[in-house]
Amino acid sequence: MARLHRDLLAVMIDQLASGVYPPGSPLPREVDLAERFEVSRGVVRECLRALEERDLIKVKHGRGATVQPESAWNVLDPDVLRALLASQAGGDVLREYVECRRGLEVEAAGLAAVRATDDHIARLREALDEMTQAAKGVREAEAGGAGGLPDAEEQFHRADIRFHQAVADAAGNRALAHMLRPLDQALLIARLPLARPQARERRGIPEHQRILNAIAAGDAAAAGRAMGAHLKTVEGYLDEYLAGRRTVLR
Repeated sequence: MARLHRDLLAVMIDQLASGVYPPGSPLPREVDLAERFEVSRGVVRECLRALEERDLIKVKHGRGATVQPESAWNVLDPDVLRALLASQAGGDVLREYVECRRGLEVEAAGLAAVRATDDHIARLREALDEMTQAAKGVREAEAGGAGGLPDAEEQFHRADIRFHQAVADAAGNRALAHMLRPLDQALLIARLPLARPQARERRGIPEHQRILNAIAAGDAAAAGRAMGAHLKTVEGYLDEYLAGRRTVLR
């Protein structure tokens, strides 16, 4: 039942994100969904519960399920994010993520410069070292050298997230760290449109190095500027991606 539930959930989220059932519209009855997808009503019930937990629908006893406004959807949920990124709203969702991240992480970097311990600095250096090695691995793989490109890509993105999580932890603000954690995990899903492997050693790694240097030096203003500049670069990558996507859609 778990697999059937997951399969049906993925299909339903895709249909909601693509507008098959627009906000305010009712979903088919349990019995109709069960017949359409050839599953039990118990599986449908589990799916509807999962959709409601993600704020995609509202279920009222005796009245069935109604699609919630998109503003209510939990866009930090990985399943919802994957579906939205594949929809026409994908660009707008990415823009919101980048804006949200900039608003939080610039402040986190400034606080980290004031509060970071030796352990925090060590974690930042370790993550940056891994990013550097992974970027080198990607370059060598693309040039036909040793190493596997998919593994190096995954390593880079996970090390990148660890770096930013270390900044959040070094800020010493639990609320801020908890707000950033799901955002970072969600951005791991959204990484491909924003990835620029060819620019990492020239741009991405030096930008992270400047963030680390400012935090290690205890310079809050410089740390905030360095983080802001890095996220401005990411925003530029997003603009390039959206411009290319609009060209394709014409």
